[in-house]
Amino acid sequence: MGTIRKQAIYSSIVIYIGFLVGAINTWLFIKSGSGAFTPAQYGLTRLFFDVGHLMFTVASLGMLPAVYKFFPYYNDNLSLKQNDLYTWGMLIPLLGFVLVIAGGLLFEPLIVQKFSEKSLLFVDYYHWVFLFGFGILVFTVLETYSNIFRRTVLPNFLKEAMFRFLTLVLILLFYFSVISYDGFIKLFAILYIIIAVVLGFILLRSKHFSFTFSISHVTRKFKKKMATLAAYIYGGTIILILSQVADSIMIASISEKGIIDAGIYSLAAYVANLIQVPQRSMIAITIPVLSQAWKDKNMSEINRIYQRTSINLLLIGLFIFSGIWLSINDAFTVLQVQKDYEAGLQVIFFLGIARLIDAGTGVNAQIIGTSTQWRFEFLTGVILLTLFLPLNYILIKQFGIVGSAYSNVISFAVYNAIRIWFLWYKYKLQPFNSKTILSLLLTLAAYFICYYLFQNMEGWTGIILRSSLFGLLFIAGVFAMKLTPDALQLFEVVKKRWGNR
Repeated sequence: MGTIRKQAIYSSIVIYIGFLVGAINTWLFIKSGSGAFTPAQYGLTRLFFDVGHLMFTVASLGMLPAVYKFFPYYNDNLSLKQNDLYTWGMLIPLLGFVLVIAGGLLFEPLIVQKFSEKSLLFVDYYHWVFLFGFGILVFTVLETYSNIFRRTVLPNFLKEAMFRFLTLVLILLFYFSVISYDGFIKLFAILYIIIAVVLGFILLRSKHFSFTFSISHVTRKFKKKMATLAAYIYGGTIILILSQVADSIMIASISEKGIIDAGIYSLAAYVANLIQVPQRSMIAITIPVLSQAWKDKNMSEINRIYQRTSINLLLIGLFIFSGIWLSINDAFTVLQVQKDYEAGLQVIFFLGIARLIDAGTGVNAQIIGTSTQWRFEFLTGVILLTLFLPLNYILIKQFGIVGSAYSNVISFAVYNAIRIWFLWYKYKLQPFNSKTILSLLLTLAAYFICYYLFQNMEGWTGIILRSSLFGLLFIAGVFAMKLTPDALQLFEVVKKRWGNR
């Protein structure tokens, strides 16, 4: 866990720096005042993300999981110049994106029909979404190469920090009337292309990979297995991305206020997604390690990663979620958030529960996806989508945007429960122990102590006092009850380095 912990810490620091810039961006998007963005304009930027990631996923054709899975075989048996995995990993997704463009143009009349009544702004900039999705595709392919070299900090910096900084520049240009909203959204559409160019340039200079169109003996040996893996995981990945983006797309299409409700929901999702920041960096780091462990048949290492990631992600998620919910009402007031966004408070709570469920169950998807039983990942994805899409549609119709949050909780609880059962049944792997219960009890105790002590305090005073005491109680409890070995090891490392100064 040393390498994983070290890179996870660095990546999390980079990602949280990005989230700090992102928080500033979000505040500028949603704050009251003259010259501010409307919820519809903010909602369009979020739809760019959701539809762009859907385009990328469809275009990838399942190639990137195959790159992760089979890279150890290519790396062990081929020299750098003979390794053709890099070529197919880039070429196949690019061909896939050509198909996405063709499909997008073919179904454009249907898109116009579904969105023009309640989300006309999305229709106006529909073609620019393709440029945004293309940037996501190229960057993610290059990010995959960087991750398999176990250089996860660089792509995380570009994606989480640099992208948001460039967005901040565009927001300020809009605020000071240097550019119009039309100019803002068109420049916003090429930001992923910019960071992809930067990452590609750095990777080429590092000489970690090269392109060749000669088919290697490894490709000839594994091409059928790679195609089968890509096909199964491709279906599962499309299902998963649909479960992640269908809510905002459905809201923009069928909710009462259309793209305005999509903007409100997107803010709630942004706040809830803070819980998943460590999970995202942990996933990028564990995938190549898990692939190697499966190749070496090292089940003890896989079990250790499973349990460590589960307790670590659960503790961090509980800490973030409780800290947010303790002061969310005061935060909306002191930050002068537009009143329209208060309709998303309940959404934040239930989406937060859904994110906790997903984070607290560890890297079960990555363990299954890198194992010989990766077909099961597709099956669970089918189950997730079968639950999520109809539930989402029905509950949005009945309860509005909070209905989508209900759908997330139900669907992801069932989804993760099935994967936990499968890993236990097949490999006797499971993520929980007594520390899981103690973590939940610690969180509840710290939360209610802080809530009742400072419930009558408002504004910045209440936020600071509640957050400070909760942090002290929670962190002290983690160390006192020894809830995770990584916390103790990290403390020893910091103490040792501090003592050597």
